[in-house]
Amino acid sequence: MPAAIHLRRLSLPTVTLLIVGLFTVAYFFLTHEGIYDYDDYTYARYAHQLATGTFVPAPPPTHPDHTPLHNRWLVFGPVALCYKLFGVNIFSTTLWPLLGTLGSVGLIYAAYRHRAPVAASASMLLLGLHYFTLNLTNYLYPDNVQLFFAMASATALLLGRRSKPAKAAAWGGGFALANFAGLLSKETIVYYLPFYLVVLARDVRCRHHGRFWGAAVATGAVVLVAYLGYYSWVADDALYPFHVVEHTNEARKYHSYALGRTDLLARITWQPLALLVSTGLGTVMLLAGRAVVQWRRPTDPEMRFWLALAGSSLAFYWLGSTSLTYYNPNSLLPRMLTPLLPPLCLAAGFGLEQYWRTGRGGQWLAVGFLAAAAWLHNSLSIAYAVPGLFLALVAGLTPGTERQGNWCQPGSQVFARGMLLVLGLSLALRPAYFMTKPSRSEYTAQHRLLQRELRGAAGGIVFVDDFLVRNFDFSYGFAVPHGLQFLPYNSYDTVKATPARPAWLLLNRATLRNDDLVPSIISYSAEQVLAPFPQRQLVAHDGAVELYRVK
Repeated sequence: MPAAIHLRRLSLPTVTLLIVGLFTVAYFFLTHEGIYDYDDYTYARYAHQLATGTFVPAPPPTHPDHTPLHNRWLVFGPVALCYKLFGVNIFSTTLWPLLGTLGSVGLIYAAYRHRAPVAASASMLLLGLHYFTLNLTNYLYPDNVQLFFAMASATALLLGRRSKPAKAAAWGGGFALANFAGLLSKETIVYYLPFYLVVLARDVRCRHHGRFWGAAVATGAVVLVAYLGYYSWVADDALYPFHVVEHTNEARKYHSYALGRTDLLARITWQPLALLVSTGLGTVMLLAGRAVVQWRRPTDPEMRFWLALAGSSLAFYWLGSTSLTYYNPNSLLPRMLTPLLPPLCLAAGFGLEQYWRTGRGGQWLAVGFLAAAAWLHNSLSIAYAVPGLFLALVAGLTPGTERQGNWCQPGSQVFARGMLLVLGLSLALRPAYFMTKPSRSEYTAQHRLLQRELRGAAGGIVFVDDFLVRNFDFSYGFAVPHGLQFLPYNSYDTVKATPARPAWLLLNRATLRNDDLVPSIISYSAEQVLAPFPQRQLVAHDGAVELYRVK
């Protein structure tokens, strides 16, 4: 259609990339809550050890760092470089996952901005504005780092197989390196393995893309031998990283469904679907379903690639196991879905483009969106209701609505803009809400107070909550002032303050009412914390954070 031909002049992908990029950076700064949990603190500690030359590469099984986190070099390695360049702070700690997020969106833009502009724009919105994609930019977790490498590996496979023979070898090497980098970020890169093996078998059978696969296999063999050789040298065990994973799985076996849990059937049937809908990915699933309808007659043959990868990786997550010795399904946590996002979002982008071109199937999409909104019946329902009502309007399901008109003409510029605007708004509602909320942890205020009041303290005791006592050294760049000791509140009766060794009590009221911490970590109120210290003196306060001198 002429309108479709002229669509490229609008630079929809470029505008979308800028919007998603700016929104991501704004979310990063406006919602940052500091250290979140054990994992990001541990990665930050490893990065600092690597930057200062104190990192132990292969701790024994009795060591507390004998965990899979310790072997994810590309999670904390680049952060060590950030620490060298910018010092230890919360933004230098999480710059790497932010770059991974932006890089993943950038890869979609680079691959499809000319070839499929509407699909590219929709995919960037679905991936970049997904709430948990944005949420994970704020924490040093491996998920958004691996997101980039997973997207890079799939893109290298796709572009390498369609490139000229002269460049196929370079793409093959890049494909192998991206997968290896994904492995060094998180083991869930194996979600893609079944699909890659099927593509390899098909190409070998048909004798296609020999240069690509030859370079990929050769490069993969070299880096794998180097990897195993390294651990054979430092740990006297070439399979050390894999043994660590199995050791961890065995230690957590009591959590497994293998011990006779009656809810195993629910875990492998409806619970993953419920997770997808409850995290907002129902939008992606519905639009990808629209692409499935067009499987036999796709407007772009690469749609099948992303659909097949999405289906196989989703099946691996849904039914696969994290252990080779017993059946242990993947955790039903939103961040565990991150590796699925690149193929799912691109398949969904092509599904939306199919609808834009033909205008067909909108009524069924509307029913799906509105059904998801009704099923959830909570605040997230609006993210499904908005596109559902829009599609119902376009399909003529709303009484008194004219179906004809240029604004909803299939293939028109206005219709593309309208669809993407509605999609972007529905996705941005939830993260925008959190961008306007006050801090739940008051990390920044707490950090300022610690630096201002207790940076130069010549020794002493600081009573803190059970969350801060785990990671207080991060607030000092892992260099706590000499003689300053941090203890949990319930230790107040085990030590005694003296003139030479004063005691303080740090009270962060935001932490004590943080839903993420209560009651799993925090199980007391501010009044209960203050009660044992009747002779307390307020020294300083910053927002919801208070520092008392106690006796």
